Amino acid sequence: MAKIAALGAYLYQSLVAFGLLIVIANLLPAKDYAGYSLFISIVQFADIVCFQWISAASSRFYPGPDQASEQVERGVIGTELAGSGGICLLVAFLGPLFGISIWLGLVGALAAILQGAGELHLTMLRFRQEFRLFSWLQGARATTLALATITGAALRADLAHVVAGVMAGNVIYCTLALFQSRQVMPLSACWDGDIVKRNLAYGGISAGAGVATLLVPLGIKSILLGSLGSAAAGPMLALDLLQRPFVMLTSSLQAIRFPDLVAQFDRKGGAQTIQAELGRYYALLVGLSLIGAAAIVATLSLATQLVVPAGLREAFLHAAPFVMLMAMLRAVVQTVLPTPAQLKRLLPIILGLAIIECVLTCGGALAAAWLGAGTPMAVTAGAATGAAAATLIGVFMQRWRSFTMPWQPVLPPAAALLLAWLISAWQPGSLLISTGLALVAVAALTALPLLTLVRWIAV
Repeated sequence: MAKIAALGAYLYQSLVAFGLLIVIANLLPAKDYAGYSLFISIVQFADIVCFQWISAASSRFYPGPDQASEQVERGVIGTELAGSGGICLLVAFLGPLFGISIWLGLVGALAAILQGAGELHLTMLRFRQEFRLFSWLQGARATTLALATITGAALRADLAHVVAGVMAGNVIYCTLALFQSRQVMPLSACWDGDIVKRNLAYGGISAGAGVATLLVPLGIKSILLGSLGSAAAGPMLALDLLQRPFVMLTSSLQAIRFPDLVAQFDRKGGAQTIQAELGRYYALLVGLSLIGAAAIVATLSLATQLVVPAGLREAFLHAAPFVMLMAMLRAVVQTVLPTPAQLKRLLPIILGLAIIECVLTCGGALAAAWLGAGTPMAVTAGAATGAAAATLIGVFMQRWRSFTMPWQPVLPPAAALLLAWLISAWQPGSLLISTGLALVAVAALTALPLLTLVRWIAV
């Protein structure tokens, strides 16, 4: 049940973030929303560059085999966090060289530090098996950030007030998290050069892969802004909204199930056992991604009419199918394909996959922008094509690790996705009727597979 609760916290965070984007898109003018979207991507990029290496290392080495090692690891992580935060602040002063004002650079750096600290804190709680506190803080973080950001936008609908809301939400949450975990995981700092070198060696390549992964949405948004100007707000909203469910779904499943897979692999289980566990893990990721995609396709047209601002709907709908396809393929490249390399600690392969995906996806978007006059459909279709090419290359690279895939919970969701798309494209009768028919078809085909997959999560 603890794992189900943790998954519920991830899903709640995803839903709140989804709702936040819709509210902000309706409150802000198109130009300010484009600026907000780019600001959030830059903060996430700074977070990964400065703090991902610490998080990756802590997920492998923290808390250690005993209480003494836990205290040392926690102290070193605190020192690493402080040092990386200082470097992040110093880099913010280089903002004017890239056309970014000093105040915006400093605010972005502070937001990245607070976001990185909050995520690292949650990672450490999760690997300590403190699932109850983890789930509570995960939900509190999503709620606090959403309320603070909306409050800033409600006070005045411009970028400065929204950014101030983001900052306030991060400060409030980090204060709350430190207070709630003061007995379980008190603040500490110490230095151990060997541990720091180990963390840098292990976490550095993972951070490089994370940077390459996050460069994809940044690159596509830059291409859209360069091609469309303020008219890029519609496809940028599609990128923000439709990537998030797949990212949250796959990352939450990976966080909950991957430690069990690692333990099974490290215990040197039999080849058949490893193949079965690996196949079940793949089925979870692919099956639930297909179920999510089918539900999105079934409700996309109606949801667009209800929640997307009128001025953005046409561009949003043109971009949405390709954005969703790209997001689902990227989730496969980022979570499913690197798994054998992660188990064997072949970190260069993980980095190579991330770089290939970044180059092909952004390259596809750039080529399509040039060939297709920079329309939203052309850019996102090019990005989806690049992601598909990266997936094929990744499958070829990873074919050396055999697994036993249970197809029963995967094929019906794939059929549901196809049927939902056909019904939505056909649109029999009104929009409500076509949405209802698509949802019934999705529910009928995915109910049993979903129950099977949920049982696997709880095991």
